[in-house]
Amino acid sequence: MRLYYAPRTISVATAIALEEAGLAYDPVLVDFASAEQTKPAYLTLNPKGRVPALETDDGTLLTETGALLEYIAALAPAAGLIPQAPEEAAQMRSVMYYLASTMHVNHAHMRRGSRWASQQSSFDDMAAMAPTTMAASAQFFTDHCLRGDFVMGAQISLADPYAFVVCNWLEGDNVSLRDFPQIASYLDRMRARPSVRAVTAQGML
Repeated sequence: MRLYYAPRTISVATAIALEEAGLAYDPVLVDFASAEQTKPAYLTLNPKGRVPALETDDGTLLTETGALLEYIAALAPAAGLIPQAPEEAAQMRSVMYYLASTMHVNHAHMRRGSRWASQQSSFDDMAAMAPTTMAASAQFFTDHCLRGDFVMGAQISLADPYAFVVCNWLEGDNVSLRDFPQIASYLDRMRARPSVRAVTAQGML
């Protein structure tokens, strides 16, 4: 498989999940600094112009982080990345969907205002609000999503690669982790995992 990624973006969650699942993949850097994601070569591959994109062994291209994480779990069921109990699996997915629909969007308002507006004043207003909305999301994650050492308690799940990457954005969005010691400890636990060490060694984080 080939994983198209950009450092420190949500695409890194897919790489972490691949490592957790023990699946072989080739990382392919998409250079955001040169706007490679907007160029014809990449748009031909992935018309969304975003990462991650995962090219499977048979040449199928898959996109969207949640879908890729589910695909990885299906390929490697022995990794146990989805809880067996239906209620627990639903809870895991509810955290993932919250991260995707709310916390990731809050983060994007800091630097991607052009997705929603065209005036600099609008960009400035969204960026100024991002620390507040990200802090609110951090509080929600602490109070309602983090059940123990990991999102679902003692066992890592698909929600953790996602949450790890998104929570790593907090300080860059001017949210102090001193205000969220549980998240700080969670990030430390994730950084200690071989999967995160592997993607860090590849320069993804």
